[in-house]
Amino acid sequence: MTHEVIMAGFGGQGVLSMGTLLAYAGMVEGKKVSWMPSYGPEMRGGAANCHVIVSDEPVASPMVTEATALIAMSRPALEKFEGLLRPGGLLIINTSMVDVRPGRKDVTVLELPVNDMAMELGSEKVANMIALGAFLEVTGAVSRDSVVESLKKALPAHRHSLIPMNKEALKMGGEAAAGALKRLQGTPG
Repeated sequence: MTHEVIMAGFGGQGVLSMGTLLAYAGMVEGKKVSWMPSYGPEMRGGAANCHVIVSDEPVASPMVTEATALIAMSRPALEKFEGLLRPGGLLIINTSMVDVRPGRKDVTVLELPVNDMAMELGSEKVANMIALGAFLEVTGAVSRDSVVESLKKALPAHRHSLIPMNKEALKMGGEAAAGALKRLQGTPG
């Protein structure tokens, strides 16, 4: 199975680190991965995105031209990348920052207020982890445990105290995605 993901938003939203963790988690699981970041010179507050591929097969190119999933953390991200999502793909929209509805009817759309949810956990900085948890719940690209293991490697030792909150954010995103999918499918619960 190959997951070709575009994660996009503003600099400072953790878009690049979300992609890094997905790629690291893929490596933890022995998968083939690529991670290609892109950001403007202004960094924080400017546009940021990354293309991540996690696959059981060798990755031919790091560029994602037909994404299986898009995580849009901002309105400009949705507007710029929605057209690159292949039919039947997954679109996760951060409704805390996106005030428009997608134009696509041929994809699964999960609208989650990830910034608001992150504030429930005490820090807006884990919004990216909530979005990543939602993505993992729907796709099964890698396990949440592999992402947590990757956090241990990606974060410096003096930041390991942040791992429990990030783990909780991944779980919260997964639960929100499961509930949203049930509502989309008209399943009770």
